[in-house]
Amino acid sequence: MRKKILENLKTLFYALIIALIIRSLLFQPFLIPSSSMEPNLLVGDRLFVSKYSYGYSRHSLPFSPKITNRRYFDKKPKRGDVIVFKTPTDNRTDFIKRLIGLPGDEIQFINGNLYINNHQVIKTKIKDFNSKYNCGNVKNNCDAFIEKLPNGVIYVAIYNQEDKRWNDSDIYKVPEGHYFFLGDNRDNSGDSRYLSGVGYVNFNNLVGKAQIIFFSNNKKEGYFLQFWKWNKSVRINRFFKKIR
Repeated sequence: MRKKILENLKTLFYALIIALIIRSLLFQPFLIPSSSMEPNLLVGDRLFVSKYSYGYSRHSLPFSPKITNRRYFDKKPKRGDVIVFKTPTDNRTDFIKRLIGLPGDEIQFINGNLYINNHQVIKTKIKDFNSKYNCGNVKNNCDAFIEKLPNGVIYVAIYNQEDKRWNDSDIYKVPEGHYFFLGDNRDNSGDSRYLSGVGYVNFNNLVGKAQIIFFSNNKKEGYFLQFWKWNKSVRINRFFKKIR
């Protein structure tokens, strides 16, 4: 009996080690908790983040132990990547946003338009956009635009037409070794525009690149354990959807 218990404990230990290696070096699951990346990522989406995309730092490990201030096997992120990172304010909280500004870039909003290094980001309004997302939790009118970054990355961003806070902004000069992030739901996102909150994100704070949605559940229609509501709550059309 004792031998069997020891064998089971050994098997459990090996399984935990393998899971830790996969989570730290390869892929980590992540749940979308807010509407800041709508309409591209919805509340309740579960996705895999690749840990190897930008190399490894202490934030690659669970609980971000303070064992190093370096990044190993580092690879530079590309403008337009959707990235999970630790917020600079506490180095613990996970955020997911789109990378807009690289080190040395100047970012600014002028008359509701996004500018990178004095060049306006091309955007085209989407006609008959389904506004069921309501710009997050704020039930105001919102418009959707296809935006194209200087390196050719294309995605959909939505703007709350009744919120003018970010129509015009100061110039954000991205420091060396840092990055500037925005949520695709522009007027309902806490991101690098809030310098006392998220602000500029250090390269070492990047956790990984969002790659694919593997599951999605709309809890407003029913929680996952309520299997009798799966026909309404589970978004099958989002399964295995690549994140762009």
